[in-house]
Amino acid sequence: MKNLIVLSLLLFIPAGLFAEDIIIGMSAVFTGPSESLGIELYRGSMAYLEHINRGGGVHGRKVMLKAYDDGYNPATAIANTITLIEKDQAFVLFGYVGAPTVTRVLPLLKSYSDRSVSLLFPVTGAQPHRQKPYSDQVFNLRASYWEETEGLIDNFVSLGRSKIGVFYQADAYGRSGWDGVRRALAKSGGLKIIAEATYRRNVGSDEKFDEQVKLLKTANADAVISIGTYTASAAFIRDARETEWQIPIANVSLVGSRSLAALLSQSSRSRGKDYTQNLIISQVVPSYEDTSLNSVRDYRDLMEKYRPVAPSVAVKNYRSHPHSFIGFEGFLNAKLLVEILRRMGDKPVRTKLRQTVESIKNLDLGIDAPISFGPDKHQGLERVYYTTLQGGEIVPLTSWQQWKK
Repeated sequence: MKNLIVLSLLLFIPAGLFAEDIIIGMSAVFTGPSESLGIELYRGSMAYLEHINRGGGVHGRKVMLKAYDDGYNPATAIANTITLIEKDQAFVLFGYVGAPTVTRVLPLLKSYSDRSVSLLFPVTGAQPHRQKPYSDQVFNLRASYWEETEGLIDNFVSLGRSKIGVFYQADAYGRSGWDGVRRALAKSGGLKIIAEATYRRNVGSDEKFDEQVKLLKTANADAVISIGTYTASAAFIRDARETEWQIPIANVSLVGSRSLAALLSQSSRSRGKDYTQNLIISQVVPSYEDTSLNSVRDYRDLMEKYRPVAPSVAVKNYRSHPHSFIGFEGFLNAKLLVEILRRMGDKPVRTKLRQTVESIKNLDLGIDAPISFGPDKHQGLERVYYTTLQGGEIVPLTSWQQWKK
């Protein structure tokens, strides 16, 4: 009789109460033209989580990253999110990639607000999740596209390049970057975008952008800011250089620097022409080559030690990068996630997550940029870094003077 009573009680205990693992839910792009963004982010996060789990986890519990592929498709991201919350009982959502997917998931998060569902560190600089009514349930580590584009505009205008054209993805990602450019130009003496050209999401590097190049070139733009992913941006740069148009082209961080450099180098070799000149890429984390930083050394060591692979949902023939900016961003995201879980104690509950994150002040993540949050501050970093291509390699940009008019 006693055993029957115990069994009956167990049937009414909520699922997951006795689970040893902390399930972290991720929906990202692991297949298609932008697959490198999600895969390298995942690999960087897994390098740190593997290290933590092999060391005993967080308060004795392993941190398990449950990842689903959304193919950079908003509808799929919504379905994945429902699965993560309802079926997988994810403690928190983490590391979503891209404004098109994140923006569409935000209303869903709001509908689950009674369960205190939060999204940590999405890899997008878009504005919707940084503003009411959605900012309450989202915490960002990276700087915004407004901050990235303002820095680019300020540098170009100081060089006498005020005729700015924009090439952007026709969705929430591209429009967020476009809006950042527009706002930054308005602050720089009431300037306006001189011309703009768009493309559709998920195109490959074999796409032709002759018309977009012609539109911006005809407008006499003296610099272009590209808000795109690596396949489209590489194709646009290739087609621009084919017309001998050598103005500086700047890309924001989500372009996927290593993949962009690889595609441009490949095209340069096959066509006997250098497509890697006069390029700028803004970044939201320090260089993975800067071994003076503690977290860079840890990232490189743990990537070598554990050699994290692409998630099982990714394509099988994917060739990973040893290191990358987005991989390092994933590593830092995971490091901050683990710190939050540690602060929540051995019995973490969702209702305490927001309070825990907002209490973080001047946290040293090992990148010489302290991290702070607060009730009205759900973004940890504001700093933007600048890089360029040199011999096909991504290097810090130390001087903009070569583009002075």
